[in-house]
Amino acid sequence: MESAVLKISRQRLNSYIEASAQIGKTENGGLYRLALTPQDQKIRDYFKNCLIEAGLEVKIDDFGNMYGWRQGENASLPPLVLGSHLDTQANGGKFDGVIGVMSALEIISTLNEQQITTEHPLVIVNFTNEEGARFAPPMLGSGGLTGELAKDFIYSIKDEEGVTFEEALEKINYKGNKEDRLTDWAYFMELHIEQGPTLDKEKIDIGVVEGIQGMSWLSVKVEGCTNHAGPTPMEDRQDALVSASKMVTNIYELAGEFSGLKTTVGKLNVFPNSPNVIPGVVEFNIDIRHENDHQRHMACKVLKERLSSIAFQYDTEVTIHTIWDNDAVLFDQDIINSVEASAEEMDYSYTKIFSGPGHDAKYMSAAGNSGMIFVPSTNGISHNEQEFTDEKLIAQGADVLLKSLLKLDKII
Repeated sequence: MESAVLKISRQRLNSYIEASAQIGKTENGGLYRLALTPQDQKIRDYFKNCLIEAGLEVKIDDFGNMYGWRQGENASLPPLVLGSHLDTQANGGKFDGVIGVMSALEIISTLNEQQITTEHPLVIVNFTNEEGARFAPPMLGSGGLTGELAKDFIYSIKDEEGVTFEEALEKINYKGNKEDRLTDWAYFMELHIEQGPTLDKEKIDIGVVEGIQGMSWLSVKVEGCTNHAGPTPMEDRQDALVSASKMVTNIYELAGEFSGLKTTVGKLNVFPNSPNVIPGVVEFNIDIRHENDHQRHMACKVLKERLSSIAFQYDTEVTIHTIWDNDAVLFDQDIINSVEASAEEMDYSYTKIFSGPGHDAKYMSAAGNSGMIFVPSTNGISHNEQEFTDEKLIAQGADVLLKSLLKLDKII
């Protein structure tokens, strides 16, 4: 069958996605499937069975990354790799990451059905802890695989209950072998929902992703003095929450001073968190993103100075640590060209786009040729139980992924 008319099975792909949606399902139709939990183990077991049924050789590395290998005509060639992740945010959506893994599985099913063997071997992958919702920072599986994050560091990371990454990996029986890591590849591609409003708003089918924004994560601790809310005069208070609130407002306003900058405070803890006690300590994290690394670093510098000034103004102390700092990346031009050409040949509308969120393709690009394809997110909503992408749009993305794969397979 000519690659020009070869398409995946929309019905079968949707059945994979819906099967995933039943594991860790929430009352509001989302997913609660944090990395290395019993729910994650269940989806891994399901995926593993799918790999075996598709005739793939299953491998699991020491970070818990799962691989399904399919032989090519030329075993000496490095593999073409497709995949994403199956872990979710707490009360997240059922499409984030999932469509990339299940589209890869569907492409294997289509190739098997049509009895097509590629020149390169093919590998589909489920990366561990992409979200970072349980073990921060995110993208630990791909970060460990590519050597961007040290194994000892990853293994020692603890969740809020004090459980280490290594302990959790062992508990769900997905601690594999270092020898089974993916060590080389010709091209890696990841299909993903956009997680932003651009494609949906402009009614565009396909996002040809040029790169990923750089991002910084900062942890902030504001310390004042815990005291009784009744007798303590307002002018004598060292209220950590008032100080932190002013900081959060300034963090939001800073984005307006740097074109394209995005700043978010998504997690905040107050101590002792009692209604009649002046807060003595507040801890929160800051997420800062920009396509231009110089602009992002300048914004971080300005932000730290302003938070220190606010802390002084409210008679509190502030401590700021950089948890994570990743530079922006540009994706492989061969992949960009193949995705663009495939979308055009299939008569799907497309546009070039930069990714706001981080993805496993970011770390993969540090070690080899990598790229991404986006499909629209309805109303730009993601990391939310209301996250939605129509199955037709997902299938179109998978069609472009398949056609791009076959184009790249011809590059020897």
